[in-house]
Amino acid sequence: MSHSSDETIAQLRARIAQLEQALDESSKNETSTRSRIETMSAEVKDSNPYSRLMALQRMGIVSNYEKIRDFTVIVVGVGGVGSVTAEMLTRCGIGKLILFDYDKVELANMNRLFFQPHQAGLSKVDAAVHTLRHINPDVEFEAHNYNITTVDNYDHFMERIRSGGRKGDAVDLVLSCVDNYEARMTINKACNELNQIWFESGVSENAVSGHIQLPTTMGIVAGMLVQNTLKHLLRFGTVSTFLGYNAMEDYFPQMLLRPNVECDDYHCRKLQKAYQEELAIARASEQPTLPVAEEPHVVHDDNEWEIEVVSETVHDAAVAAPAAAPAVRFAYDRPSASADASEQHPHPQNDQSLDDLMSALKKL
Repeated sequence: MSHSSDETIAQLRARIAQLEQALDESSKNETSTRSRIETMSAEVKDSNPYSRLMALQRMGIVSNYEKIRDFTVIVVGVGGVGSVTAEMLTRCGIGKLILFDYDKVELANMNRLFFQPHQAGLSKVDAAVHTLRHINPDVEFEAHNYNITTVDNYDHFMERIRSGGRKGDAVDLVLSCVDNYEARMTINKACNELNQIWFESGVSENAVSGHIQLPTTMGIVAGMLVQNTLKHLLRFGTVSTFLGYNAMEDYFPQMLLRPNVECDDYHCRKLQKAYQEELAIARASEQPTLPVAEEPHVVHDDNEWEIEVVSETVHDAAVAAPAAAPAVRFAYDRPSASADASEQHPHPQNDQSLDDLMSALKKL
């Protein structure tokens, strides 16, 4: 009995030593995490990870880039587009990221840009958070490894949208990076109910069109999504309502998407009605403003010799009349240049009658 116990203890010690060795090797392979930066600096130096981002502020594109730390963004779906989207936002210094996904990392995912082979078997959200924390420890992360479309998880998903912000308030934006219709409709339903702004993204199955399984097209779609996210949060540029991508022809179609007035979702119709009411109030409050005519600049107040500057030709004076200002109309139309010319050069008068002219013509 004693011999058996000693053998078991020896095996356990050997296993512990083996695990400790694996842990040491793993720690050697990992890069060291930098310390947290409390305040973003615009100082241009090699040790400042935000110097190139703060250039947006130096160039006047955004008024305060550091405000990005105040924002919380939810990314639903940490796959080909979602993982790259999360990485880009992390490198941009977003305040907080909340990730949702229920899938695991597989070797088949290695055609994407983010996950690594040694992460196979881990949940996508846990693997993503582990990598992202090493990229930027200033960002706050929250991971949820579940399916948002189930009844049990939907209420918690709603709660995180409602109070997942950095101060316990609502998040600033929800990004849909899912690959199925059911999840998209779940996000749409939740955001309509909470009046939450969200952006949609997606890829086609043929791998080369953008609404994409190639790592290149995945990166392009993620880049466009994050670009519009930054424009929305930091208030610069124009946020696209719909932007597609056709990789075969490098074509980027844009279009304006309008809401479905017959939508089955009650909250969607309610928001549409509220928007139309706000639009009507805004239009009613608009007052037409008349332009103020500028006084001509007087070079000399006195004109002892009564000198006047006039046009040298008739054609110069007959320039088309200026357009009337809003709410003003002309009392009469300006005469045309041809009419002015005919008045200045009248036809010669002739006292002969028509009969006299005809008889004179016959004599020729």
